[in-house]
Amino acid sequence: MTAINKILKMAEDNNGMVTSAMIDAANISRGCLKYLVDRGKLENTNRGIYVLADLWEDEMYSFQSRFGRGIYSGETALFLLDLTDRTPISYCMTFPASYNVSRAKMEGIICRQVKEPFYSLGLTQVQTPGKHSVKCYNMEKTLCDILQTRANTDIQVISEAFKRYIMYSDKNIPLLSEYAKQMRVEKRVRSYLEVLL
Repeated sequence: MTAINKILKMAEDNNGMVTSAMIDAANISRGCLKYLVDRGKLENTNRGIYVLADLWEDEMYSFQSRFGRGIYSGETALFLLDLTDRTPISYCMTFPASYNVSRAKMEGIICRQVKEPFYSLGLTQVQTPGKHSVKCYNMEKTLCDILQTRANTDIQVISEAFKRYIMYSDKNIPLLSEYAKQMRVEKRVRSYLEVLL
């Protein structure tokens, strides 16, 4: 199999997307990427990210690839976890407190920064609508996140998220209570749970 065909196969196996890092890991010359872009087989959608020309770009996966320390959070996490029907206008990501978020902000990402242990608390992997795996906070951490005053989340969005959470069979209320205590939103979580349970 030629290097060109290997790249196309890699893209097909990765839901139509290939990165320059993947090409480097496979010991294939980056000149092959340029060749495929010049021939209209791939489109360079962002720095180091290429998609098959006839496919739609998964923007969430693209941002995750470019800002690897970012974790989808807030209303974006609610969307990815199916705790809201509202498609986010801007994506929200949480970064470590020491991370330089200027490039992410320039891309229109709503950036939050937190210290450990809160940065890695509740970290999980979820599927984007484009079927790519991205980092996101779990349901319990996300519900606590949106209750913090800095989140500025609409009360209707919060209510809907808790209603949907209660309906899930894999909800973990003891874990939600533990996170609420750590994040100092215990009273607010309890008030939502008392109404719904």
